[in-house]
Amino acid sequence: MIQVFVTGGTFDKEYNYLTGELYFKDTHLKEMFERGRCEVKIDIKTLMMIDSLEMGDDELSIIVYNCRKTDANRVLLTHGTDRMVDTARVLAEADIEGKTIVLTGAMIPYAFGTSSDGFFNLGSALAFVQVLPPGVYIVMNGRYFHWDRVRKNRQTGNFEEIEG
Repeated sequence: MIQVFVTGGTFDKEYNYLTGELYFKDTHLKEMFERGRCEVKIDIKTLMMIDSLEMGDDELSIIVYNCRKTDANRVLLTHGTDRMVDTARVLAEADIEGKTIVLTGAMIPYAFGTSSDGFFNLGSALAFVQVLPPGVYIVMNGRYFHWDRVRKNRQTGNFEEIEG
């Protein structure tokens, strides 16, 4: 079984057509797995619904606690892209042994339809979490990265490998 933890991020944002603002209502993950005809046994649990820029020590503690507590050896975590690398570092430093933890997100909300990269990133993350050895990884743009060798390129909006 794969444990899926939801934390919010652009992945799950909705668009208010009257005000033009993005906001959180509920996660889209269940619908996304159903649309993708997922045959993998998963358990989805929402930990929080916030923008990663609003994450503090309390939220990070909740994420670490739940990753440590779950009986699953494979964990997929949806997360905002702005602080994804920071959370990956915290998880790696928490030394959660024997688990493969994959963080993924989206640059464009799933609610925006076919222009969103969320569906592709979720499918890629689901595949990678099943085959990567224990450790902490980020999966974006069809690639996986070790937690300590990745950064978000703010000019291109893509994640890229950095020298270790």
